Amino acid sequence: MMAADDPFMQAPIDLGTAEFGDLYDELPLWSAPFGLMLLDRVPILAGQTIVDVGAGTGFLALELAQRCGPSSTVYAIDPWASALARLRRKIAQIGLSNVHVLEQDAASLDLPDGSVDLVVSNLGINNFENADAVLRTCFRLLKPGGRIFLSSNLVGHMAELYAAFRDVIPEDRADELEDHIEHRATVEKMQAQLSAAGFLEGSMDISSFRMRFADGQALLRHWFVRFGFLPEWARVAGPDAEAILRKLVVELDDEAAQKGELALTIPMACVEGVKP
Repeated sequence: MMAADDPFMQAPIDLGTAEFGDLYDELPLWSAPFGLMLLDRVPILAGQTIVDVGAGTGFLALELAQRCGPSSTVYAIDPWASALARLRRKIAQIGLSNVHVLEQDAASLDLPDGSVDLVVSNLGINNFENADAVLRTCFRLLKPGGRIFLSSNLVGHMAELYAAFRDVIPEDRADELEDHIEHRATVEKMQAQLSAAGFLEGSMDISSFRMRFADGQALLRHWFVRFGFLPEWARVAGPDAEAILRKLVVELDDEAAQKGELALTIPMACVEGVKP
């Protein structure tokens, strides 16, 4: 039995509070491997106009603004108010004058047509309310020859966990679980979305990293897991979610006991599109 401080006994985490924007270090920890993948591939040139879609607290926007120098201009776009409040404080602390923060949906971004050299989005495409509309806006904003780089986790994400989930999910919820697993991006889907928006196919890179935990209980207690994943797992599990997720923890604990730890594989991709 799990301890009284297990995630099922704790209040949900509300990202809408101002305090959350100040305290969410694990979200940059999650997104950093994807962001570093982007930074290793995007053009680092002086004088660029760059749009960071889904900028959050600005890990990628701030790096590009500094690495491309003061003659560059970076627009950091996100509707998440508390995250952007933290980004503004970072900009003031660092003393940057070339980062402009826009609190809005990127699909309605009002910048001049053909005014942007580079668009980046780190883990954004899975979270856009209307990804196709956002990509069409990015196409409009880019100059001919301009480039867009998208990073995403892929189908196959946390395969070790979902193998255990399949063992405990009731038969009448199995399709729900498979839909949840398959909704994640694939390289082919990302390239198709870019193509539908008008982009030519550019470079594509695939890699992976691991998230390691002592056991299933440590995984389910981790606050970023409770924030980012547990609510959706509970929805997939259905009315008996708590009992099913406790069975999942037992399965994961058994795997950790056999292997010495619980390691979850996170496949990731960086896909480029080029405006003709």
